Amino acid sequence: MKRGYPDSPSSSAGQPQSRFKHNPEGDARFLEEESTKDFARKVADHYSSRTNQTLEEREASPIIHLKKLNNWIKSVLIQLYARRGDAILDLACGKGGDLIKWDKAKIGYYVGIDIAEGSIEDCRTRYNGDADHHQRRKKFTFPARLICGDCFEVRLDQVLADDAPFDICSCQFAMHYSWSTEARARRALANISNLLRPGGTFIGTMPDANVIIKKLRQAEGLAFGNSVYWIRFDEEFLDKKFKSSSPFGIKYKFHLEDAVDCPEWIVPFNVFKSLAEEYDLELVFSKNAHEFVHEFLKKPEYVELMRRLGALGDGNQDQSTLSPDEWEVAYLYLAFVLKKRGQSERAQANSRRDKGKLQISKEDIMYISNGT
Repeated sequence: MKRGYPDSPSSSAGQPQSRFKHNPEGDARFLEEESTKDFARKVADHYSSRTNQTLEEREASPIIHLKKLNNWIKSVLIQLYARRGDAILDLACGKGGDLIKWDKAKIGYYVGIDIAEGSIEDCRTRYNGDADHHQRRKKFTFPARLICGDCFEVRLDQVLADDAPFDICSCQFAMHYSWSTEARARRALANISNLLRPGGTFIGTMPDANVIIKKLRQAEGLAFGNSVYWIRFDEEFLDKKFKSSSPFGIKYKFHLEDAVDCPEWIVPFNVFKSLAEEYDLELVFSKNAHEFVHEFLKKPEYVELMRRLGALGDGNQDQSTLSPDEWEVAYLYLAFVLKKRGQSERAQANSRRDKGKLQISKEDIMYISNGT
């Protein structure tokens, strides 16, 4: 596979020297252009406008099996790394779609943060059990806090000083929204590193830049896709070349039926890995979604989980599964795990049970912005 960016050589031990020009303000305050904030607002407005679906509406989605596959990938990551009593930081938590997964892992404490006010409100009602269209269920067993704000802009170590450290940070299908500028990318990684305990784990999913660039170069023009998605690059990328010296701000428009319709940014994974190392986050693994599926479906417990979630039907009479077009969309993504350097005892989530609530009111939601 021809890669969009050359692979970075393995880093030597110790803190790597940055290959990127650091923001002169340092980590105290990252300044942003207004255009960047406009794009962040567009993303927030897009997700806020999406309403919770009924079970019937969800099952009628043209990408229902892709959604179930994505849930399976996230469930596998959570089962691999979450332990009873863990404190969880869920960045870009959306409408709380992973709350049940965390509950099944018997975590001890949860903080969810999202830029979209509508999504946080939906997450609140889902956590409270007021609007779960998918199944009637008991109350969640862990206390939680919900925060509305841009986790790629605000210094979260100040906001969550009394909640940290966390055992696990999760950022699912959202890290690429931090890649519009180097400042945002650094803020995202600084937040994660500052809030994770030594030895803590960062799990996530995001677009696979190598696949997207390969598909762009194979396309006749600046757009490609199938019946359920399309990606379009602007005219400035007409030569389909990307400078390794400018790895941030490579924007494209992404449309996925019944899911996404907003600007996104390329994240060259070798750059992501190198930048993460500057914040004491070391790569454990990264796998394209296709590779991830093939590897973990060799394990019987994950085959059974896949059947229960319905991405492959029930394995018996119901032979429904992902369409070829949905499977192609899955190829656009990868899963990754990083670990913070050092070792420490796991955070005692039970000591923070009083920080969260088991029933969250509108007034309990914290709203943050730069300057909070």
